[in-house]
Amino acid sequence: MSHKVEYVNPPGTAPAQGLYSHVGVPTGGRLVFIAGQLSVSPDGDVVGAGDFAAQFHQVFANMGDVLKGMGGGYPDIVKMTTIFVHSQDIATFMRLREALFPTIFPGPLFPPNTILVVDRLVKEDFLFEVEAVAQIAA
Repeated sequence: MSHKVEYVNPPGTAPAQGLYSHVGVPTGGRLVFIAGQLSVSPDGDVVGAGDFAAQFHQVFANMGDVLKGMGGGYPDIVKMTTIFVHSQDIATFMRLREALFPTIFPGPLFPPNTILVVDRLVKEDFLFEVEAVAQIAA
C-alpha cells in the first residue's frame, strides 16, 4: 500500500515561525507514536553531556533508527514535539534544524512541531528530546 504524509498551511493562517507546517495529514498506512528520543548511544550512554549540537545529532539519528526499524523514514513523520530543558537552546535548535531538515525531508514543507520547555528530563544530562507521530505503510 502506498502512503504519504501531506503537510499543509491552510489558507488564512499565520505563517509558520520556522521549518514546520501547521498540519500534517496522514494518508494510508498505520499511525506510529514514537516516544521522546534522547541523546543515548547504542550502548546506553548519554552522548554530548552539556553539548547541545552533539545531542541534536544523536537525537535525530536515534529517531531515524526507530523509524527505519518500523519500516519507515523521516518523511513518514506526521508531527513532532520538541522538549527543551533550557529555552536558550531553542535558537541553536532552529539553526541546526535549518541545516538538517532539507536533507531528511523532501520539503519544501516540513512536519508540524510543537516546542515545550520543562524543568528537566529523565536524566539531568539530557538537554532536549523529540517525540513523533508517524504514518508508516502497513
